[in-house]
Amino acid sequence: MEYNEEEDNIENTKRSSKEHLPTEHTTLSPSNEAYYADNRVLIPDIDSDRFSWKKLWAFTGPGFLMSIAYLDPGNVQSDLQSGTIAKYKLLWLLMGATILGLVMQRLAARLGVVTGLHLAEMCYRQYRTVPRIFLWLMIEIAIIGSDMQEVIGTAIALYLLSNKLIPLWLGVLITAIDTFSFLLLDRYGLRKLELLFGFLITVMAVSFGYEFLVVKPEASQILKGLVIPWCEDCDYRALLQAVGIIGAVIMPHNLYLHSGLVKSRDIDRTKPSKVREANLYYFVESTIALAVSLVINVFIVAVFAHGMYNKTNADVKQVCVANHNQHSDIFPNNTDLVDVDIFKGGVFLGCQFGILAMYIWAIGILAAGQSSTMTGCYAGQFCMEGFLNLTWTRWKRVLFTRAVAIVPTFFVAFYNNMADLSGMNDLLNAIMSLQLPFATIPTIAFTSNPHIMGEFVNGWQNKLISISLSLLVIGINVFFVVDSVVRSMTDNYILLFGLGLYSLVYLSMCLYLMLHMIMSMGGCKSIASSSLSVKYFGNKFSSNFQLETDTAFLSSDEDIPSCSVNA
Repeated sequence: MEYNEEEDNIENTKRSSKEHLPTEHTTLSPSNEAYYADNRVLIPDIDSDRFSWKKLWAFTGPGFLMSIAYLDPGNVQSDLQSGTIAKYKLLWLLMGATILGLVMQRLAARLGVVTGLHLAEMCYRQYRTVPRIFLWLMIEIAIIGSDMQEVIGTAIALYLLSNKLIPLWLGVLITAIDTFSFLLLDRYGLRKLELLFGFLITVMAVSFGYEFLVVKPEASQILKGLVIPWCEDCDYRALLQAVGIIGAVIMPHNLYLHSGLVKSRDIDRTKPSKVREANLYYFVESTIALAVSLVINVFIVAVFAHGMYNKTNADVKQVCVANHNQHSDIFPNNTDLVDVDIFKGGVFLGCQFGILAMYIWAIGILAAGQSSTMTGCYAGQFCMEGFLNLTWTRWKRVLFTRAVAIVPTFFVAFYNNMADLSGMNDLLNAIMSLQLPFATIPTIAFTSNPHIMGEFVNGWQNKLISISLSLLVIGINVFFVVDSVVRSMTDNYILLFGLGLYSLVYLSMCLYLMLHMIMSMGGCKSIASSSLSVKYFGNKFSSNFQLETDTAFLSSDEDIPSCSVNA
């Protein structure tokens, strides 16, 4: 048989590529605590190009777990405030934020499917130590902030359901125990846990759907609010609420979570067709899950748009007193507009539509808080493993996050009143909004890098949409910070100095990440191939996802536009 050197070289190249192709088992360090690494869901082997409902069912799970972040107590509070302040006029923004969230979740899922590495693991490989640690700290702040919202929501729900028998501070302590009950359920397998989360989402849909049917808001106004992107006669409060909607809906740690959850399916990533199939089914599942979350959020906005818009404290108090509601004392007898939160919202429903409406509302809030607990645990686990190459058992991770969340919440609940506890949700939404660039920009950078994604790299449409989203988020955050500083100007120069320093660090890190993103996309050849780039931004990816120590971020022979002055 005649030896063919060309065919032999091609075969060796294929073999080498397959050896270096990362697998689903690629992790930073071996761990039995990874998200069901040894118990992946098998995908039915159906040889057909037609859409398969059986395959969709196999892929169903990660998207619905991800969607829980769109239904947590922070989102619920943002929804009811949106309806109370702007009626139906911000529904289009809620829908737009959900769609933009879907775009980013799709990119995060694609990253996990194509590479076998979740977002935090990729950050470990791509960023230098200082920016990587900074990213980890910012995402940890977001996770802890989200966990505090879950603690607050659960405590308020227990307070309402028990008719004040369980005080807020005790409800906060109870949340420390119920978290570990989920860890016990975790032992029964992935699919059973996913079904439990599906049940909790169903509870929320039924609870808030019941309120919608009882209140009977105007369907035509809801439709108008969804399709007309304008807020006629909206005041400054509505503008701030619009900012809050984006911060509440698109949560930074959720991108890290989703990129890790998709690794729970057994995907043969040596075959591009299987990867393409997984991307399709995950996108369909995520679309369905976020559509469900949008409907639930619209229910909440519509209920309070119809029931509490332009209502004063005296108006609501009068109704509560007439119906002998024992919580009527939370509304002062004045003509100020109601500053609503998840507690006052539940009391109002009980006063206006019967005590059953209040209890069902509390059940929905309880389901929202409980369902968010475990997803926050997984997000924290992924981030700690990825950013720090550190593996903790789940109970240690839960103990750390929940302890940090409970301590300040407990003291607020013990020494202050309900208004202070509920008001923390608004502050936490703002804090999480500030962390958004530290999740969106890395996601765009990695999924736009051909060295990482290969043929699955983002097209120009995805790049345009995702970059526009990031710029919008950063712009909103800058506005929010500047507005907060201007409106709270004091003679406390230490506070002003601290805010100024934080703003400088924040904008510097955003600039660093955006430059890294531009180079990941193949821009700025003169900068990307320089020794300065290697020193501060790292090097390009090789096929086995390890940083090359002697190669610049991008190869010099690539057709990349120059960023030099003479270009």
